[in-house]
Amino acid sequence: MNINTEKDNRHVDAVCVNESNLTHKWYHNVKYLIVGIGFGIIFVKAEIISWFRIQEMFRFQSFHMFGIIGSAILVGMISIFVIKKFNVKTIYGEDIKISTKEFNKGQIYGGLIFGLGWAITGACPGPLFAQIGTGSLVVIVTLFSAILGTWMYGKFRDKLPH
Repeated sequence: MNINTEKDNRHVDAVCVNESNLTHKWYHNVKYLIVGIGFGIIFVKAEIISWFRIQEMFRFQSFHMFGIIGSAILVGMISIFVIKKFNVKTIYGEDIKISTKEFNKGQIYGGLIFGLGWAITGACPGPLFAQIGTGSLVVIVTLFSAILGTWMYGKFRDKLPH
């Protein structure tokens, strides 16, 4: 969902806006740490963080990663369908709002840059932390590069194609 501002008529993403009015103590975030550790273990066991598996995918030598990505997309589709169909609420009783997305050519450029970085480094943002957690400390360079790329996107966003 894009919002046109009256000042300069530029597009601002409303996708990342947290509309919740709830505030929690710091220890409520421990549940996210536990889920993150669980995901990291699953990533390691499923070989999602394996540079070799990622290279196999980009060389079309194995179905392993395509199967995992396809399964994740299917689960996401079913989850969104269920949330919309049954008006599912958060665990705190708040409405879940899924904003509409508009296609623009910048997504093609961004996807190509993302895919190129993924193919070169053997890591996408999710598994980066699991790779670091398994002792692959060289991946810290990739993490800092991802952070730098995110910062650069925010800095030059108004000048990029959309």
